[in-house]
Amino acid sequence: MDDRTDLPEGPPYADCVQCGEPTEYSAARPGATLCPVCEWQEAQRTACSG
Repeated sequence: MDDRTDLPEGPPYADCVQCGEPTEYSAARPGATLCPVCEWQEAQRTACSG
């Protein structure tokens, strides 16, 4: 059972494509979804690759 209370209403939530944790996005959202941690890490990688 997912006990995260900071997620908006409307499960099911999509799983992160990198770590498998639940994201804040609906499972119906198209495209690859990332959890907040993986989104931040991806932003750090792309910001420093310039």
